[in-house]
Amino acid sequence: MREAVRERRARSGTSKADGEGDLLAKVAAMQPADRAMAERLHSIVKRHAPALSPRTWYGMPAYAKGERVVCFFQSAQKFKTRYATLGFSDEARLDDGRMWPTTFALTELTAEEEARIAALLRQALG
Repeated sequence: MREAVRERRARSGTSKADGEGDLLAKVAAMQPADRAMAERLHSIVKRHAPALSPRTWYGMPAYAKGERVVCFFQSAQKFKTRYATLGFSDEARLDDGRMWPTTFALTELTAEEEARIAALLRQALG
């Protein structure tokens, strides 16, 4: 929570470029495997969802539409899990019936995963 408060204070009056700098600093501090996935994910989001602004959210790389986070990356290292995750908030329009996934495990980012993430981003932005 302290991280979130620090981020909110720092974000007031900052530009999209500042948010990207904060995100890239968090990515640079990750272990090599998570860092490689986070860097690749960053380029995927920039290419397929340029309307989203990079920023940090609770100390994680995230992408927002306005002030609201749409998606985020959780490193395996930070939460001591066996895989990283790509998550989507309730802002993402991933609705599919009465139940749908909002978080996806990532062990590797290949062209197949990139295509799936690009489709999820298009759907999320509606």
